[in-house]
Amino acid sequence: MPTDERMMELRTQAIGPWQTNSYVLICPTTRRSVLIDPAGEPETLLEMLADSDPTAILLTHSHMDHTGALNEMRVRLKVPVMAHPGRHAGRKTLEGDHWLSHNQLVRVGDHALEAYHTPGHTDDMICFAILDDTRTIVGDAIFEGGPGHTSSAEAFQTTLQTLRNIILGWQDDTVCYPGHGPSFRLGDQRLDIEAFLSRDRGDFFGDATWDM
Repeated sequence: MPTDERMMELRTQAIGPWQTNSYVLICPTTRRSVLIDPAGEPETLLEMLADSDPTAILLTHSHMDHTGALNEMRVRLKVPVMAHPGRHAGRKTLEGDHWLSHNQLVRVGDHALEAYHTPGHTDDMICFAILDDTRTIVGDAIFEGGPGHTSSAEAFQTTLQTLRNIILGWQDDTVCYPGHGPSFRLGDQRLDIEAFLSRDRGDFFGDATWDM
């Protein structure tokens, strides 16, 4: 892991009525940056990008509370939008410039992010892990208290597979930065997640907590 001086700078702001976390990651040497989840409040997002050179807008997924300022920020920044090809939320057609696949790398100056396709909450859900770092932007894939909301029994089963096959494969010291609420250390939740996965809930879907 790089020293503090070489680590990517992470800026965050909770935006809008759903208090959606928008993130900016900045390479400390080149000052190149990416904006993740332009939830709203374009002027706030521009302030977050201050003293950096934006190179892309990344989406964890296509829900409206994560993309409210997407069109305006695309015009103002004149940078490509990178996201998963879908299916996108609400049957919308998302106009992306570069479609990301599982394990694809996104360069940000001297650093890189690895995209993890983590479906369940939505089909197009992506997490972005900073390489050689412990920090991962997880969107609505996982929260400190439970997984993201699911809209069908099939989606809930997909979430369980994502937890088993992808997220629990990350190191305990992974610090998860979600789409809403505070960051948390994955290892602190591992036993609760494993217990959650051991229980059969039949055709359940909706809002879940690790202790249910």
